[in-house]
Order: sequence, then structure tokens, then C-alpha cells
Amino acid sequence: MLDALLTSVVILAGIAVVYHHIGFPLLLSWMARRSRDLAPAPTVAMSRSYGNLPTIRLIVPAHNEAGVIAAKVQNLLALFYPSDRLSIVIALDGCTDDTRTIVMSALSRAPQNATISVIEYAQNIGKIAVLNDQIQSATADIIALSDASAAVPADALLKAARHFQDRKVGVVCGTYQLKEAGSEGERQYWAYQTKIKADEAAVAAPMGAHGAFYLFRRARWTPLPGDTINDDFVLPMRIVAVGDRAIYDRSIVATELERTKPRQEFSRRIRIGAGNMQQTVRLPQLLSLKNLPLAFVYGSGKALRPIIPFLAILATVALLLLSLRGSAMAQALTLAAAAGATAIWYVTKHRDLAVPKPVRWLSYLVEGHIASFLGAVTFLRGAPLSSWQPASTSVAEVDGDYLSVGVALSKRIFDIVVATGVFVVFIIALPFIALAIKLDSPGPIFYRQLRVGRTLKTRTDLFYLIKFRTMRTDAEKSGAQWATQNDPRVTRVGRFLRDSRLDELPQCLNVFMGDMSVIGPRPERPQIVTKLNALIPFYVERTLGIKPGITGLAQVHLPYDRDIDDVRMKCVYDHAYAVRISSWKEWLKTDLEICWKTLNVMIGRKGQ
Repeated sequence: MLDALLTSVVILAGIAVVYHHIGFPLLLSWMARRSRDLAPAPTVAMSRSYGNLPTIRLIVPAHNEAGVIAAKVQNLLALFYPSDRLSIVIALDGCTDDTRTIVMSALSRAPQNATISVIEYAQNIGKIAVLNDQIQSATADIIALSDASAAVPADALLKAARHFQDRKVGVVCGTYQLKEAGSEGERQYWAYQTKIKADEAAVAAPMGAHGAFYLFRRARWTPLPGDTINDDFVLPMRIVAVGDRAIYDRSIVATELERTKPRQEFSRRIRIGAGNMQQTVRLPQLLSLKNLPLAFVYGSGKALRPIIPFLAILATVALLLLSLRGSAMAQALTLAAAAGATAIWYVTKHRDLAVPKPVRWLSYLVEGHIASFLGAVTFLRGAPLSSWQPASTSVAEVDGDYLSVGVALSKRIFDIVVATGVFVVFIIALPFIALAIKLDSPGPIFYRQLRVGRTLKTRTDLFYLIKFRTMRTDAEKSGAQWATQNDPRVTRVGRFLRDSRLDELPQCLNVFMGDMSVIGPRPERPQIVTKLNALIPFYVERTLGIKPGITGLAQVHLPYDRDIDDVRMKCVYDHAYAVRISSWKEWLKTDLEICWKTLNVMIGRKGQ
């Protein structure tokens, strides 16, 4: 029965992954060709009278864009559209670099009839707040949005105006190209996305716009929630959801001028992944059966995309469990998947390696799903996302992580895979442990306690640790206390749970939420951290850039703390762990070693 269930999980998850990446694009392409063949010839033509053109307000939000803003101003001045029907606003969002100086210098040399104005915000209020403010105050028929780093064709506004002569059209999207791709995978990805959007438009509507340049009717706009992530999807798709058409005009090509750096590209994709999950949660109306083509395109593409990494992890765990149960096929697939993952990791790490283009593209795709997963988890746990940074910003300015990219990424993937396996055990054991706790002593099944998490340059995280309750409910009526060996406050069932480490099974939820890692320093309570920090040098720094763990180097080597010297020794182990995981090879070796020793502790009921 269990084998059949696990096999079904692998098959169904595999079907979903293959359908999303291969089946849906092929089916969409076929449907798009049929739609184009059956579609009548366009009847809307450009009016010969400029007086009949709609008024347009073009808004360019800019935050620290000194590297590209001069070129953007020149591009805006070159746009061809009647000056009495066009207004352009460059909205400077609390810039701290030379963006303002460069803009004013460029405009001082502009013709007298230039339609560009500059609005400056003293504080950085964020792109969404700037857009809401500027669109709200606009009275033009059409709003156009364009990134500061994108060059727009001179005739782009005239071409878009032609489409808006059809009153059913609410959104017009331009296409997108990179002046210089950050990698071959990135170049192929955007070429693929351009084709997919064109096919989506032919069947139903383009799923979102390229933020580089798109337009919409001012009358159809409603303010965006302040925490919106993918505004270039949410804004146009809310208009499509109420029945307006969206046009994808491939003759309007916006060119990205900045070359994305690898680290920033990954950070950007994490943010997009969070946005994909957010829009899936907040735009269920796009799946309405009242518009089947739209529901099909959205459900098979954008809505399914943030779910794919979770399905892949679920299938991997099921495959591992089948392998452990002796399935030869599962073992072969597991080895093949491990070899493929290793090869993809190697290609990703060595970006200058000469490999076939399909391999490079596959590496970029897998890396994208990893970023998507991290972004989705970030959104689901309600963690704040840093705002997108221009490519000209140095990595050092935006990097808040103390681990290398390879170690941080691998450690997070390792956490999710292990936590998923622990979650399966947790679900199976939950009813038995819950019943035992209830029969043994009065009180709740779970115990939540505020703990100190990872420390970064600008903040220290706090979170609520989740465990099975092992103590009496009045255990800390006199205040926070350390647990000790043979602690009299521990119940009979609690003693067994602690010795076997089963009390820590619910912490897999903390790992999923990103508060903890599987392996790391022990998380302590704020009151105790304050006391220990005054007694032990560099105590707080033991979690500098590293999340606390369910188990760790100190936990598998040392017993319960009996005095301050024991805590000092554990602190030494915690700092030693941070040093040992500075390279990917040492991280893998160290974490696998700790996992093995933790299993020995659990089996031998020697919980520390």
C-alpha cells in the first residue's frame, strides 16, 4: 500500500513537471497557430488625424539609476508623439546617488518643447507607492510605464495608440530583449519567454507585461496593494480579469541596457518567485471557468510555476523512500537524479565552462526553479523581501549573507529535503505522540517559545520554536531556566521524547518557514542570550549569518550544560562549525557527519 502511494506521488508529480515544461508549451503553440489562422484581419487602423490620438502619461520610476538615466532621458526625448497629447514624468524615488544631477543636466540641453518633468521624493517610498501616487494624479487617457534601464523605440507610443482605438483593449504590452545577456541561459530564457507570451496572447492574453514598457487605460486602473511584488503582472492582469483585452505587439521592442550580474540575477529571480506565489494566491479570478482560454493559459503556466519546485521535492522524497524500501527502479532513478543534479550544480558554479547550449539552458532552468522555491517559501512565511536593485549596484551593497552563494543555496535545499522527510515522520507519529502527551499530563500538545534566530548586519531575527511539550505547564513559573540532565520538570513521556529527540520533530515546520536550518547553533531564548552575551565573548556572533539548527556540532558532541564553562565550550563548537562550512565541500562533509551522529544519538536514546 505504501509503495503504491509513493509510486503514485512520483508519477503524478513527474507528469505535472513534464506537462508544465513540455506539454503545455507544445499545446499552447498549436492552439496559438490555430487562433492566428482563424482570426479575422485587423480592422483598426491608425487615424490620420493626430487630434484623435489618446492622451498619454509616460511614467519612469527611478531609484539610484545613475548608470543608465542619461541614456533614458535621450531615449524619452526621441519618442515621436504629439507634444500636446503626451506628458512624461521621471519620478526620482529617494535617490542617494547622482541620478538627479544627471537628469537635470540632460534636460537642461533638451529642446524647449520637451514634455519631460521631474518629480522628486525626499525618501525612498518604493516603486509601488510611486506608481500609485503618479497614476492616481494622472488625467491622461492612457498610462505608459517604462523602466529607467530600458530603451523604447521612437514610434512605440504611436503603435500602441493604434491598438487603443479598439475600446475593448485595456492593455498593450511591448516585447523585450537584452542588449547583453548575463549568461547564455538568460538569453535563451528571454527568447523563450517572448515566444510564450506571443502564444499566450493569441490564445487568451499575455500573462503579464514586460516591465520595461507597457500601457493601459487609466480608467481601468485600481491602486496596487503596497506589498505587491510583480507589479508588471498584477496591474495588467487585474484589468484583463474584468474583461478587457491585452495586446502583445512584438513590433514594439524594449531593450534592456544593463547587463545583469549572476548574483543579482539569482536574487531577482527569488523575488519573481515570491511574486509568482503571491499572484497565484491573490488572483484566483484568473482561473474562473467563465473564461476557459484564460484559465487554461494561466493555470498551466504562471499559476503552476511556483508549485513545480514543491512537486519536485515531494517526488524526490518519495523516490528516496522507495529506494530505501528496495525498489531497484527507484534506486536507479535516484542515482540518475543525483548525477544530473551534480552536473547542473557544476555547470552553474563554473559559468565560463564550455558545455553544449542545451546543458547550459537546463542549468539556468533548474537554477530558476530553485530561486522560485526560495521566493515562494519567503512569501508564504511572510518574510520581508528586499527591493530590486539596479545592476550597477555593487554586490557588496546588497549582499547580506555571510555564506558563499553555493553553500547558502545548497544548505537551503538540503534543509528542505531533510525537513520534508522529517515532516513525513512527524505526520505519521503525530496522533500517537499527541495521545501519549495528553494521557501523561494536562496541557497542550505543542510548546511554542520565543527564540533568537540568525544575526545579520542590520538585524537579529526572532521566531517561535515549535516542539512537542515535554515539561509540566508550570515548568517556568519562576522565569526562564536552563534544562538540565534528569530535570524534575520533565514528564515521563517527555523524558522519552527528549532521549529519542522525537520532541523536535515539529521543528521541521520552523525549517520550512526559514526560521531554522536542520544543522546549526542551538537557538536560545532572548533573556538567556542577554545574560550569556555579558559573560561569554562573541556569544551572539555564533549565529552571525547562520540560522540556528535542530541539531548541530555542539549538540552531538557535548552533554547538557551544567555550568557556564559548558556553554563556553558549546560556543567554541558553534564558531568552529561556521568556519568549517566556509567551502561547499567542507559544508557537505560536516553536515553529513552531523546528521549521521544525530541518528546515532536518536537510536541510542542519548538526546543532549
